[in-house]
Amino acid sequence: MRADLDLETIVSELYSPLYRFAFALTRNETQAADLTQETFLILTRQQAQVRDVTKIKSWLFTTLRREFLRGLRSQSSHPEVELKPEHQDLLVSDSAVSQAIDAGTVLQVLAKIEESYRMVLELFYLADLSYKEIAVTLDIPIGTVMSRLSRGKEQLRTLLAKTEPPGKNIPSSQVKNLPS
Repeated sequence: MRADLDLETIVSELYSPLYRFAFALTRNETQAADLTQETFLILTRQQAQVRDVTKIKSWLFTTLRREFLRGLRSQSSHPEVELKPEHQDLLVSDSAVSQAIDAGTVLQVLAKIEESYRMVLELFYLADLSYKEIAVTLDIPIGTVMSRLSRGKEQLRTLLAKTEPPGKNIPSSQVKNLPS
C-alpha cells in the first residue's frame, strides 16, 4: 500500500457524496450502497495504479458511473424484480416530512430531465463535484459541462414550476441557487 493513499481518510471523506450520486443513479438504497462499496473495492484493488492522489475524487466518481453503466448492461440481459417494504411505521416531525417531500419532489422531477443534463446536475448538486471534476468524470469539455448544467437547471425550474400547486412557486434560491 502506498503511503500517500490513505484509504480510511478517502472513504470517510467521500463515502457520502459517492453514495448520494449512486442513489441518484439507481433510485434504490441497497443498490446505491452496493455500488458505492463496489467502487471502494475497485479502489483498494487498483490503488497501485492511482497516479495522482489529488484526483482521487474524480477517479472514484468516474469508476462509480462506469460500474453503474456496466450493471445496467448486465441488468438488461438479466432483469430482476424488487419488492419494497412499507415505511409507514417511522415517526417523523412535520418539518422533516416537509423536507422529505420537497427532496422527493425534486428527485422525481430530476428523473424526468434529459439524461445528459440530469447526469451533470446530479454530479454538481448531489455529488458536489466542480465543473472540472464533472468534465473529467464524464469525459466531456468543461464548456459542455457548463452548457448542460445551465440547460438542465432551466429544465428543472420549468418542471418544478409545473409540479407545485397554483400560486406557490419555488424560488430559485431554494434549489441551491439555480441561476441561469
